Amino acid sequence: MTKRIDLHSEQDTIDLAHYIAPLLGPGSVITLYGDLGSGKTFFVKALGAFLGIGEEIDSPSFVIFKEYHCGRFPLYHLDLYRLKDEGELLDLGLFDMLESGITVIEWPELAENILPYQTIQLRFAFDYATPNTSDQKSA
Repeated sequence: MTKRIDLHSEQDTIDLAHYIAPLLGPGSVITLYGDLGSGKTFFVKALGAFLGIGEEIDSPSFVIFKEYHCGRFPLYHLDLYRLKDEGELLDLGLFDMLESGITVIEWPELAENILPYQTIQLRFAFDYATPNTSDQKSA
């Protein structure tokens, strides 16, 4: 099932994380698609806060993945942008993560064939068709 939810602000993104957080448990997987700066890591920060993680969540772009164990369940935050093949992915111990905690994956294309069927897919995109109200002139 596909559902479109338009997020117009950071608060909307926080509200989405708040809605999804109670549905998650060990074995839950969320994939995040979207351009740089589209809100993927911001969403993970909000999700982590609702899961009870007190430490700062930041992008795992350069380290590939980060683990957070301060909440109700371990949260594994992965960024697969720099990986070249599935072998590198498997070397990370992805299957152990998928079974033991909540896994959130940015740039998940490399892992699509090995993720569980119940994976929640979120796509973040800029809506260039919607004019910025600060740029509009009134008559």
